[in-house]
Amino acid sequence: MASEGKQRDSRAGGTGLLSWRRLRRASQILALVLFIYLLLNVRRDGGGWLAHDLFFRLNPLAGMATMLAARQWMLPLALGGVVLALTLLLGRAWCGWICPLGTVLDWARPPRRLQRRVSLPPQWRQTRYLVLFAVLFSALLGSLAFMVLDPVTLLQRSITSAILPATHSVVAWSEKLLYRFQPLQTPLEHIDGFLRDTVLPLEQPFYLPALLVLAVFGGVLALNAIKPRFWCRYLCPLGGLLALVSRVSLMRHAVNREACTACQRCARECSLEAIPSSGTFVAHPAECTLCLDCLESCPTGAISFRAGTPPAEPAPGGISRRAALASVAAIGLGAGLLRLAPVLGKAEPLTLRPPGTSETDLRQKCIRCGQCINVCPTGALQAGVLKSGYDGLWTPVMVPRHGYCDFACRRCGEVCPTGAIPLLSLEEKRRAVIGKAEIDKSRCIPWANGLNCIVCQEMCPLTEKAIELSQATAANSEGYQTALLLPEVIEERCIGCGICEHQCPVRGEAAIRVRRA
Repeated sequence: MASEGKQRDSRAGGTGLLSWRRLRRASQILALVLFIYLLLNVRRDGGGWLAHDLFFRLNPLAGMATMLAARQWMLPLALGGVVLALTLLLGRAWCGWICPLGTVLDWARPPRRLQRRVSLPPQWRQTRYLVLFAVLFSALLGSLAFMVLDPVTLLQRSITSAILPATHSVVAWSEKLLYRFQPLQTPLEHIDGFLRDTVLPLEQPFYLPALLVLAVFGGVLALNAIKPRFWCRYLCPLGGLLALVSRVSLMRHAVNREACTACQRCARECSLEAIPSSGTFVAHPAECTLCLDCLESCPTGAISFRAGTPPAEPAPGGISRRAALASVAAIGLGAGLLRLAPVLGKAEPLTLRPPGTSETDLRQKCIRCGQCINVCPTGALQAGVLKSGYDGLWTPVMVPRHGYCDFACRRCGEVCPTGAIPLLSLEEKRRAVIGKAEIDKSRCIPWANGLNCIVCQEMCPLTEKAIELSQATAANSEGYQTALLLPEVIEERCIGCGICEHQCPVRGEAAIRVRRA
């Protein structure tokens, strides 16, 4: 026992190794807490000395893809070069120390005894490179549709579009149920006030198609049961980019052959299987995320990280030139075929966009991060699914039945990290035409039932109302003639804010609907 203790103390760094491992965990926690703090704080005022879109600016894949698609230089997104420089120096430190989705996957990993022992071919690791090529090549063609697979945007979109609205619905239902008991009313009011000030918005209805967003996120977590960090190993496009860069990184995993006893503990402890179970036991830099588990597990202190030369062994699952060219050709062919499919490629007439936004800007600049959905005060903006076209998958759409475009708000343009939603002044935003309202006279209460209803006219926020009332007479149920006010839309005044559709008292589909201009 004494000799074993001496061996452990003689390892490079001794207890310092454990401190480095704790430091990595602390870094992961701080990065995730910061990510969630920025996500929640931006809904209030977005103030502070840290940019609310810091993680998107640090994301080199988001920067490269957006600038490729938009064909323009975007200085804020160039901050991703810092992460690439860090990768050139240390390797995939972002994946092991900072990435918020990677941290969630580490925490969601089942206990070792419950993990499925599945052996997958090394070639499966090529998939992340194919996904990376899909993102960059489609961006070169002017589309960011594949950015739905970026890890930072995937986590943010899942929280803002699905997790927080679902939490809001559960909390609201629970409070309504418990509020019937008088002793609980005061505590519930305090709890609700705290939640509304910190985590939940005042109103955030759950958008049913967001279940697809939640299903994708759940699938990413479920894959952890097959292999720890399955997503990071086989699918993550950002991980693929950093893996390519880390092949020439300065800092490398090294093994002292004289001290190594070939016990294979390092290979067993490596959660990403970056260390081969035979031979030199040297982790390939394209796979190593600097988790430092191998350092702690080594009983002789044979493992260290130092400047070195590229390893002689090829990376497990490294992509071949032929596979890369084949993937690019397949992606190009697929993109071309999709553009020939008008049903899939075009948004429906009822698909409304944020004010001042064009379909071209959304296709070329929107990274599907969900920031605009997060800050919309009425819950009008949601993640679009098939109705927005294949190029518009999970881009923001306005759903008036859920919420309307607030006449005094321009938050979506303020928080968009890529300029897909332009930052308009309040006056410009109030003049921006989102769509035009149309009245379905077969459903409208005055037109169809002969009863007065002027909700849409009252709700119109414009000084010069876009809905006017014309006078008519109609026979009531007793046969007497009564005065009737019939609403009519003045199309040239309407900006399509959607408040009329949102407030329409007709159940189900509103009697007045906004169509894209």
